[in-house]
Amino acid sequence: MSEERSGVPEGDDGDSDGTDAGGTDGKPGLAAQRDVEQVYQPAEDSKLLADAVVERIDGGERALDVGTGSGYVAARMREASAEAVGADLNPHACRQAAEAGIPTVRADLTGAFREGAFDAVTFNPPYLPTEPEREWDDWMERALSGGEDGRAAIDPFLDDVARVLAPDGAAYLLVSSLTDPDAVRERAASNGLASEEIASESHPFETLLVVEFTRTDGH
Repeated sequence: MSEERSGVPEGDDGDSDGTDAGGTDGKPGLAAQRDVEQVYQPAEDSKLLADAVVERIDGGERALDVGTGSGYVAARMREASAEAVGADLNPHACRQAAEAGIPTVRADLTGAFREGAFDAVTFNPPYLPTEPEREWDDWMERALSGGEDGRAAIDPFLDDVARVLAPDGAAYLLVSSLTDPDAVRERAASNGLASEEIASESHPFETLLVVEFTRTDGH
């Protein structure tokens, strides 16, 4: 498991107001327990995704970084001359990404965006398989937990991302071996998306993959 997913902080969003610091039944929230703040910071998986995507950007593409967190992947795409924006449900993440110069919308996945709006969509999702009784419902939990099968955010993303892609656009998803990559590809195929693994990296407890998805309908 990468340092990012195991809760080792790579940075600090400067927000220490304690919002969402507590969980249910008096349990401390993950932010307090792990000594991290409320915004997901980049590490190995974010870098793997960004490196793979910027190799495929020529410049001028309209790009969306879903679950942008600190805005790292969006910033990398903007450095590669893409017109990248970020989206995140976490208001703290929206603020941090905006402070980093990323145009950011508070939105859940791709639902807020119009059809065919983007040439590239990226997503480094929460993917740790987590039993319901271990869900503590704070912002860091939402950034890490992928539900019981690790695909609680991945499946709805794949159900809608083709809608917002331009005909020749592509979506780039960070996938862990913990989340059954074959199941991810099958879900994509059921939504009219062809898949191709374009990067991978091994870690002690998982293998990280970047999978590119393209529309099979061509329109």
